Amino acid sequence: MIPLIIYVLVFVVSYTIVTKVIKAAGERGFSSRKTVTFGDESAVSPNRIASVVSIATILLLWGMFTGSKLLPGFLHLPGPFEGTLSFSYTAQDSTEATDDGTVTAVVHKRNAKPEMPVVEPGDGFAKNDVTSVAQWRTKLVNVVKNDETADGEKPQIIAINGESIQPGGSVKIDGGKVTLSDKGTPNLEPARGWQMESLYLPAPEVVWTRTLKIFDEGYRNFTLAEHLGYSLFRVIVGFLLGALVGIPLGYAMGLSNWFRGWFDPIVEFMRPVPPLALIPLVIIWAGIGETGKIILLFLAALWIMAIAARAGVSGVNIAKVHAAYSLGAGPKQIMRYVIVPNSLPEIFTGARVAMGVCWGTVVAAELVAAEQGAGMMIMTASKFQNTDIVIMGIILIGIIGFGIDILMRWAEKLLVPWKGKG
Repeated sequence: MIPLIIYVLVFVVSYTIVTKVIKAAGERGFSSRKTVTFGDESAVSPNRIASVVSIATILLLWGMFTGSKLLPGFLHLPGPFEGTLSFSYTAQDSTEATDDGTVTAVVHKRNAKPEMPVVEPGDGFAKNDVTSVAQWRTKLVNVVKNDETADGEKPQIIAINGESIQPGGSVKIDGGKVTLSDKGTPNLEPARGWQMESLYLPAPEVVWTRTLKIFDEGYRNFTLAEHLGYSLFRVIVGFLLGALVGIPLGYAMGLSNWFRGWFDPIVEFMRPVPPLALIPLVIIWAGIGETGKIILLFLAALWIMAIAARAGVSGVNIAKVHAAYSLGAGPKQIMRYVIVPNSLPEIFTGARVAMGVCWGTVVAAELVAAEQGAGMMIMTASKFQNTDIVIMGIILIGIIGFGIDILMRWAEKLLVPWKGKG
């Protein structure tokens, strides 16, 4: 929630500053846009300043919440407590006599061996204790295990730092808090701060270092390029097969009542079914080889492309068709010069959506006995809690997917220059 709030604040501040600069330069709302139609994409183009600020904000938040060495210390959010903390506890024996003991705890980094201080046990029946706990972890401190009462019975904890406590209650201390368990054992929880543990979110430089290492040494007997190449190959083949079948199917549904009635129930039934739900069926039908992965990606793209083509045909202005007929055009010419050009914008939009779905599905597709691929790399790394590899794979998949989307937008701009122009 805190990262989201910071991100929204940065967005609002940057938007206000940039829009004020633009307005100061003379732009006045939509009326200043020199376009024929507001739907024309040239009317609203990406603000590059906003794009740069957006990415920079994400990277900044990433570094702030991980204590990145790439940022100066004053930009780091409060981290977990590290050092020595202590708290006192009040023990009560069976005769209702009380005594105080002190617990000294060394809070250390994970996988580090702390130096434990020497603590005198004290003179009363409540003996002083010393323990250690790793950052972001908790520790049950059995303080009564070495307490020596007159009757040999274990005493009961009734207060922490002089504050009365019951099982299930908590007391804040300097550097953390102590919670009394249901069995009466103090549970020490050092302050976690706002930073995230590297197990859940490593710092940017850690991910970058691991990326360079895998690029140089490979991962699971394959280079990084081979992993990404296999995933890209599967996605492209699955998408192309889905487009080759889905686009003609969509055209048929858009032009023929019979085809629309025949295939519409099938398409509308399969459209909301997530591709992941089809994995067991695909394994039964096609096994666990490459064929099964391609089929899964084919099914992920098929219905999207069919619906996009159908919507493109259905959205053709009938006045254009009548105008072409009045000029002597035949059915083939209507199809070639009116229907296809006017449906291409919807098809390109569907293609971009389908490609994104295929990239999202490839991770699941490569769970099926894959030996290479970005999805396999991510899932294998997650089993061993190699979060840096997981994030690396996610970022690379996103970059490649974004690159493909840019190419498709460029192709759309080149091949469909009339989009949005009426």
